[in-house]
Amino acid sequence: MSVPQDRNETPSVQDARWLLTPEAVRARAEGLLALGLDGGLEHFAVHPDRLGPCADAVVETIRAAYPDLDIPYHARWRHFSVGGFDRWGSLLQAASWEDVAARARAAFDLVIVSVLLDAGAGPTWRYEEGRTGETYARSEGLAVASFDLFISGLFSEAPEDPFRVDARALASLTVADLAQGFQVTPTNPLVGLEGRTALLNRLGQVVAADPDGFGPEARPGGLYDRLAARATDGALPATAILSALLAHLGPIWPGRITLDGVDLGDTWRHSRAGGEGETAGLVPFHKLSQWLAYSLLEPLEEAGLTVTGLDALTGLPEYRNGGLFLDTGVLTLKRPEEASRAHPVESELVVEWRALTVALLDRLAPLVRERLGIGDPADLPLAKVLEGGTWATGRRLARALRPDGTPPLAIASDGTVF
Repeated sequence: MSVPQDRNETPSVQDARWLLTPEAVRARAEGLLALGLDGGLEHFAVHPDRLGPCADAVVETIRAAYPDLDIPYHARWRHFSVGGFDRWGSLLQAASWEDVAARARAAFDLVIVSVLLDAGAGPTWRYEEGRTGETYARSEGLAVASFDLFISGLFSEAPEDPFRVDARALASLTVADLAQGFQVTPTNPLVGLEGRTALLNRLGQVVAADPDGFGPEARPGGLYDRLAARATDGALPATAILSALLAHLGPIWPGRITLDGVDLGDTWRHSRAGGEGETAGLVPFHKLSQWLAYSLLEPLEEAGLTVTGLDALTGLPEYRNGGLFLDTGVLTLKRPEEASRAHPVESELVVEWRALTVALLDRLAPLVRERLGIGDPADLPLAKVLEGGTWATGRRLARALRPDGTPPLAIASDGTVF
């Protein structure tokens, strides 16, 4: 995605806008991988000869789950169907949206809030679903809980229209509201509850202050109309989705790096990251924003749009994909004792791990396609490799290697990154 030049923008703003692109994510990730391959990283050694066995493990997972290779996108919608129950499909039958656009706005409302709540829940938190009596944990539990909050009308300002998300309702949410909705107790703690609440509060404030991005109704779903208006002959580049998310949701992220007034979101510092000028040493990831971009593909397609250029987006640098490379030996810690303690997200160890994950996913995907006999990357884009795929294999190996299924590295998360 090229960054259009505006002669009224300062060079610093142009640099900031570059950091808000998947090209920047890949460039800085590739730079750190190159260092790793030369043995020049502080924390990790890279073993490219292990990529083949890693690909074999991913293919094993794919063939078991999708023997026909009909793999969906890596998206929040998968979690809404956990336990074999199509919650969104059931809601479609119960709701009475007036047209395709209204349904798309509601889908955007739901998935934006749910993805922003989808940071690591911690190893002990559980959610018991009232409609099925089933209990879920981690991402699935967060998805079902957020879906239940959505249909309860907690996020709506209109009692007669509960299936929506309004800025004012988000801005007024309290920790107690989310604690009750997520069934948090002293014996059922949820990691980062305060951080999640603050993130939704800021989302409400940002949506209310940005009618250009979110429309006159001041709801996250208004972003659908902005994206639909950017389509040409019914086609919308995937990078346009990410660009809109980063531009309009950037201010929600807490106390992070800014460049000439531009919030850089999920961007961190690493002393060996390279670069020039004010971008030197900055490593962008935009994990939740890209996860959200992937999760908006289906509502856009169901509204009749075609999303193009999916592989311009990057792999997701989170602990299941990153754990996959550690658990298959593609990555090893130079100091194994570092696995015994939790690391803050801003630490150079975590920045290295995440950058290596992005770059290695780009190398792993072709190996997976080759083993599956798929020649055209468009037939198995990265969004499906992740789902089929690397994320599921990372979780499978974690459960096989550690009784509680935790990742091989522990992250001290505030509920807004992992």
